Amino acid sequence: MAVAWPADDSPSREELREIAGRGQAIVPSNERLLPVLPALADILPEGGLRRGSVVSVAGATSLALALLAGPSAAGSWCAAVGLSSLGLVAAAELGVALERFPLIAAPPPGSVGWATVVAAVLDAMDVVLAWPPPDVRTADAHRLAARARERGSVLVLGLAGGGARASPRPAATWPEGVDVRLAVSRARWEGLGQGHGRLAGRRVEVVVGGRRSAARERRLSLWLPAADGAVRVADDDADAARRQGVG
Repeated sequence: MAVAWPADDSPSREELREIAGRGQAIVPSNERLLPVLPALADILPEGGLRRGSVVSVAGATSLALALLAGPSAAGSWCAAVGLSSLGLVAAAELGVALERFPLIAAPPPGSVGWATVVAAVLDAMDVVLAWPPPDVRTADAHRLAARARERGSVLVLGLAGGGARASPRPAATWPEGVDVRLAVSRARWEGLGQGHGRLAGRRVEVVVGGRRSAARERRLSLWLPAADGAVRVADDDADAARRQGVG
């Protein structure tokens, strides 16, 4: 579902609630943690997305979408704000339910307009994926974090380096600390031999940090995606056994 407003206007809270009201969420709003895919539960400090938290993702848009896949599959409404090009087929393959995934067109230029739209979306959705412009003010960052806590939503920030085309180019940093920080430090496609063969999957190294329970840095290798399109922890022994089984 794509939702677009004129460049000089912003969606109202009523319009966003009408979108969310088209479906019945399965995940109760009083549940403290939203579920995530099993592979991501291993690297998140609480094993899920805590309501009211702010999470940043840098280095792979696919990782940000994978974060949304668990809540979306469980019935939560998620939204993406301000991305000019998003692979909906890839999102669906990761597990995002497109019927509960409105795309909000790029807000008016400037951080104030962006923050206003994101705040309105946080009022209506369980998880909001947004790409901040490079000029976000500290006051706006603080206000959005407070809004997420107040509404029990999760704000996922896509930072520069993820390969998606956002306009304007998203910020590389966020002016306020986040609860959980994920970054892809290395990525490579596997399966091609000497210029031939088929891609078998994309292996990424993910670094996780943050504050409080996420303060201790963690690292994990993931298939994002694996050969079958799933998100899976990369285990060399298990992967070798799986390949032998297929062969």
